[in-house]
Amino acid sequence: MLDVHGWLEKFGAALTAGDGAATASLFLPDGLWRDYLALGWTLATHEGTDAIAAFASARTPGSGIGSFASDAAPGASEGFITFETAQGRGEGYVRLAGEHCLTLLTALKELKGFEEPLRGRRATGVVDETGARTWEDVRHDDVEQWTESNPPYVLVIGAGQGGLALGARLKMLGVPCLLIDKYPRVGDQWRSRYKSLLLHDPVWYDHMPYVPFPDHWPVYTPKQKMGDWLEYYAGIMELGVWTSTECKGISRDPASGKWQVALERDGKPVTLRPEHVVMAVGNAGFAVEPDFPGKASFKGHQCHSSAHPGGEGLAGKKVIVVGANNSAHDICADLVSHGAEPIMIQRSSTLIVRQTNMEKMLGGAYSQEVFDAGLTTEKADLLGASVPLRLAEKVNKQTWDQIRVAEAPFYQRLADAGFQVDFGPDGTGIAMKFQRTSSGYYVDVGASEMVADGRIKVRSGVSIERIVEDGMVLSDGSHVAGDRIIYATGFGDMKQWVSRLINPEVAERIGKTWGYGSGFPGDEGPWEGEMKNLWKPTAEPGLWFMAGNLAMARSYSQYLGLQLKARFEGLPVEPYKPA
Repeated sequence: MLDVHGWLEKFGAALTAGDGAATASLFLPDGLWRDYLALGWTLATHEGTDAIAAFASARTPGSGIGSFASDAAPGASEGFITFETAQGRGEGYVRLAGEHCLTLLTALKELKGFEEPLRGRRATGVVDETGARTWEDVRHDDVEQWTESNPPYVLVIGAGQGGLALGARLKMLGVPCLLIDKYPRVGDQWRSRYKSLLLHDPVWYDHMPYVPFPDHWPVYTPKQKMGDWLEYYAGIMELGVWTSTECKGISRDPASGKWQVALERDGKPVTLRPEHVVMAVGNAGFAVEPDFPGKASFKGHQCHSSAHPGGEGLAGKKVIVVGANNSAHDICADLVSHGAEPIMIQRSSTLIVRQTNMEKMLGGAYSQEVFDAGLTTEKADLLGASVPLRLAEKVNKQTWDQIRVAEAPFYQRLADAGFQVDFGPDGTGIAMKFQRTSSGYYVDVGASEMVADGRIKVRSGVSIERIVEDGMVLSDGSHVAGDRIIYATGFGDMKQWVSRLINPEVAERIGKTWGYGSGFPGDEGPWEGEMKNLWKPTAEPGLWFMAGNLAMARSYSQYLGLQLKARFEGLPVEPYKPA
């Protein structure tokens, strides 16, 4: 039986020969080769032997790829790998099924000659031996040196977790970069949310690059604490951030071809001309607040969930919450704790996952136990990337078939309360729903019990006919009374930002910036096999997108940072495009 070491030897020989057919013959007919920059200079999964042969034939000649090694035990059918190319050093993971490869991940880790100044390569701390310039001077320049005539190479719009993670990567790579954020302080986008908000992912999954959370950090981070951590992170990583700065518009400078970005900083206009602009404004576009008939007639207060401060002062009030996903559940639970009477209007079914099951699903790669056993965050990220989306759908379907059976009594209690549950359109659960639409689910941190026992009332399977002065009338003709209405109705697509800041034509040319083309509602095909337009080149040269949760920010900022560094240094980086 061929093991990892034997397979790598054959694989390396086929690549050295530039033989695409021989390379593909080492894979199963439906084998998957996911390449993150190592050969293709983009993020792509090549599915099936025809695609693998074409990719290998086009990209291995002259690449210098080789020196494959693995720390897998003799006889192992899967394991981590390392390798080199002419441009850099890589890492990845191989998974065999018999004599052939089921999945292969090849990911660029660093560029030769441009290694990060870490550990043995760290700076001395001496800025100027004469003392003419100090660390404070350099830190001041990180923030204040940028002008129209001296622009940063990269301008990052948004200093949340995505922007900060990318800023840290670029800082370590020596790429001139400035982050801007509309809020007065870094982290305010977290501080401004409703007071009861907690991260729904555990701490082991949420580390930022270079600076992990300390060992005493709670498993689920309160939003205020998260905001403070991001502010601390920006300082400790010495990032250049302009707060109280808003982007007013982006255009092309016809003379230079560079971006021309109109900013307003502390109320004053500023223009910068960076080579690259990164949109790091979150997973979505603008708040969606439906304009139901009669909305203006409502006598109480109504707002989008993003503007809801919390349940203080609402004791005894009837509060209608439109929506049934994460924010709606969190808000309803908070209202219950403050003595209010929430009623949730569920217009379509929701996927519910208990937090204990989330911990089990993540626990194989992100938990105290596996970290204590020696797995690092970086290797956990590689393990996640080693499962391409085509395989992830199958694996998650199996997992959720088991959860549905094991948790049947829990889901029945919700159904008995009138709550409509789903498990994804194809039964693949929360991970695929998140990557397809980033909506339609709730990670249960307590609100589901309140739904089941009636503390949170639910009206499901109905639409809103109209708003009236004391509540709303539903499609079944029933009247729901309320003193306040909160619209937990989500957000639009990120291309709304492109349309507003650049123009609608560029937004349409780029297309959606989420999903992978699964073919299900909200994630229409064709199949792409990677997240659309995220962390990789788009149809608009020099315009990039950062988005996703903290784990995505940590992992994918590495690959976007390397792409920008390579361009800054003038390296050949033509992305692979299948014929």
